[in-house]
Amino acid sequence: MALAAPVAAGVEIRRATLLKGKDAAGVARGRARFYIEADVKSLIRGTGGLPAKITYLVDVPTDSANRPPKLRKARMLLLASQVAGRPGEIRLIGPRAQLPWTPENEARIRAILTEALAGGAPPRISGIGNAFHVPGSLPGESETQIFLKTDDGRPISLAILRRPGEQPRWAVALGEMVDNSAEPPRPETLLWYRLACGLPANLPENSLAEAAGADLDAIRADYRLVLAGLGPCGRTTER
Repeated sequence: MALAAPVAAGVEIRRATLLKGKDAAGVARGRARFYIEADVKSLIRGTGGLPAKITYLVDVPTDSANRPPKLRKARMLLLASQVAGRPGEIRLIGPRAQLPWTPENEARIRAILTEALAGGAPPRISGIGNAFHVPGSLPGESETQIFLKTDDGRPISLAILRRPGEQPRWAVALGEMVDNSAEPPRPETLLWYRLACGLPANLPENSLAEAAGADLDAIRADYRLVLAGLGPCGRTTER
C-alpha cells in the first residue's frame, strides 16, 4: 500500500460522523462508513504538502454486536491520494489504508518509502527467465543461476552455491554480474519484499528448457532453497 500511495500521513481524528442510508451505499457487511475530519500531525509523503486539516471517508470493522468503533481522538496513519479540485480532501487508496498509528508502523512506512524513492531501488519482479546449473570439479560442488524478469528490464539474478562440507549459500545480484560478497536480502527490506512476494511457488517450465536430468532436479532444489530462505511473503492484501 505504501508503494502505491502518493500521500502518507499521520493524523489525529477530530470528528467522526457515522454515515447511514444512501451515504453508506455499498458498505460491506460487518463494516461501518465514517466521514472523518482530522488534523495532520506528520506528513511522510506528499508532493505539495497537505493542509493542516483534512477530510476523508473510511469503512471500518464493527464489533461482534455490529457496533462501530469510537474514532474521535484516535491517531491513524493514512495511505491515500489527493482529490483533484478539492483542497483538504483525500481518498484512501484501499479499504485497509487507514492504519493505527504507532511509532513502529510509522517507522516501517518511512523505511519502505525511503528505500523505494532512493536511486537504484529494486524493481518489481514480473517473471522468471532462464535457469542454469553447472556441476563443480568436486563431488557435491555446483552453482545454479536463475535470471529474473523485471518491470523495467533491469537485470536481477539468483545464485546458489554448494560446496562439499558446507551449508548451501545463495545470493541475489542487482546487475549483470554476481558479486562474490553478495548475500540474501535482509527481511523487511524492499528487495526482500520484491522477491518474497514476487517469485512464483514453482519455476515455470520454459525457464528450464536448457536443463535436463540431474541438472533439472538440482535447479528445482536450489530454487526451493531460495524460497525457504526468503520465508513467506506475509502480504494479506494488494491494497
